[in-house]
Amino acid sequence: MKRNILIILIAVLPLSGFSQSLFDKFEDLDDVTSVVVNKSMFNLLAKIDVEVDDQEAQDFMDIASSLKSLKVFTTDNKEIGDDMKSSVNRYLKSATMEELMRVKDKDTNVKFYIKQGRDDDHVSELLMFVTGLKEVEANGQKFETVLLSLTGDIDLNKINSLTNKMNLPKELNKAGKKQ
Repeated sequence: MKRNILIILIAVLPLSGFSQSLFDKFEDLDDVTSVVVNKSMFNLLAKIDVEVDDQEAQDFMDIASSLKSLKVFTTDNKEIGDDMKSSVNRYLKSATMEELMRVKDKDTNVKFYIKQGRDDDHVSELLMFVTGLKEVEANGQKFETVLLSLTGDIDLNKINSLTNKMNLPKELNKAGKKQ
């Protein structure tokens, strides 16, 4: 489980980005590692002219072109982690998000939330919040709390390509429709 979370973070760190101003306060804190990728970067990625014969790779490019932002915040500071948890709870009360799934493995808790999109096949936001990580390290830094937000027009029918190309947990495929 912890290995999967580490893989997720390594996969998304180069793409960094987030959209909720409620979470932006964590970006400038010394004990927080943040990655923020905005729509312009996703547009640039989508403009890269690459021959794509693989349908899964094409689906990934389609999803990337429809993303608005990706934000990832990590910390090993307990006080900041508690503040992140409070901010997520406040956001969930004010946003119209539903819990997609939750995973508990010993002290580690992973929760996924989605905000409905334009129809049943699309979501406009995916929020992941992880607490209780122990002895997980990436790029020489330890972290215990992870907050990730992905916004845009995310097609659930193509979520499988996103989970495969970004090494996200396979459980997210349950959000997608059968193809």
